[in-house]
Amino acid sequence: MTIEHHDLHHEFPEFKDSIHRLKVDNHHFARLFDEYHLATSEVERLEGLGVPVDDLSIEDMKKKRLKLKDELYAMLREHRVS
Repeated sequence: MTIEHHDLHHEFPEFKDSIHRLKVDNHHFARLFDEYHLATSEVERLEGLGVPVDDLSIEDMKKKRLKLKDELYAMLREHRVS
């Protein structure tokens, strides 16, 4: 099974500089970034290993990751406009 990577640099390559700048300058962004990458790593690990996880659990993890991604994207867009 091929695992699709969902790290922010793959998801939003156009925001490479903003991602770096916000990680350094914005504590809230850095915390959300870390949470997002932990969630992404866990989902990818479970999917890659074929670890038996019930559908509801994996869906909850993916929903959490998506919520974090939406928050991060909003911050990136705002930063780019500023």
